[in-house]
Amino acid sequence: MIEPKLIPKRILPRYGFHGHTEKLNGRLAMIGFIALVILEIKLGHGLLVR
Repeated sequence: MIEPKLIPKRILPRYGFHGHTEKLNGRLAMIGFIALVILEIKLGHGLLVR
């Protein structure tokens, strides 16, 4: 098999819906949700309800 002499570089887009940004957004949302659940457990009630 012949190998190419020049391998093109992949340029990632700066904005929009792409795999890496969607994964990051999902992970941050999961961390925020877990943090909210832990906070509600420690407070003993919901965040908006007194």
